[in-house]
Amino acid sequence: MSPVLITGAAGGIATHLRHELRGRYALRLCDLRPVADLQAGESFVCADLASLDDMAAAMQGVQAVVHLGGLSMEGAWEDVLSANVAGCYNAFEAARRAGVRRFIFASSNHAVGFYRRDQTIDHRVPMRPDSRYGVSKVFGEAMGSLYADKYGLEVLCIRIGNVNPSPLDARRLAIWLSPRDMAQLVAIGLEHPDIRFEVVYGVSGNRRSWYDNANAHRLGYRPQDDSEAFAEAVLANAPAADPRGEAFQGGAFVHEELFDNPAPLPARAGPPA
Repeated sequence: MSPVLITGAAGGIATHLRHELRGRYALRLCDLRPVADLQAGESFVCADLASLDDMAAAMQGVQAVVHLGGLSMEGAWEDVLSANVAGCYNAFEAARRAGVRRFIFASSNHAVGFYRRDQTIDHRVPMRPDSRYGVSKVFGEAMGSLYADKYGLEVLCIRIGNVNPSPLDARRLAIWLSPRDMAQLVAIGLEHPDIRFEVVYGVSGNRRSWYDNANAHRLGYRPQDDSEAFAEAVLANAPAADPRGEAFQGGAFVHEELFDNPAPLPARAGPPA
């Protein structure tokens, strides 16, 4: 069995995913940081997303890529540009050059974070990123569309909410994704025979969800978990809500810079133009 390459393999999502996929696929783990606890069926390759040559070498002989690498939160534009824009291009282009068939792109709820929480949105809504990080995920989805249409790569974009064994706060009750549900979506991306270019939401079957995930269900997704099981405990310990982000699905990303920078511009609160 040809291996599946996981970029960003030292990160939190990949750590959860490795546990769920172990024994089902041969995994080639890729990161600049070492992954020390290799298990049976896993191998490690050190590669820099900033280097197209590194990425092309890492992808030799793999059947599919799960691209989790890059910056996972808001940052200075220079950092987002290097890791999530140039690095994303390098991942797609290296996959094309290596003859990879399937590409799973870890998009984000922050690509559509400026929709309001009283709206239910599906995968076809216009993009409304809430941050430079969100913009980089819009870029990644656009790259996936290009490489699917122009080069025949089979691409699944998963707009991930928050992957954890349990939801961490009230907002995450809507966007929580359990590790085993994440693994199910990745398996669909690896195995479904009719993937060309698809966008789905990476959320469990949460009753509080803001997303119509019918496209994922069309592809066979049947989430096993629901954040409601944790709701009472989470809400009992929830801090006071910040009204600046409370109306929007992206939460604090709509107003915080998350690093030392002048105050952000006012948020656009109305419906999409």
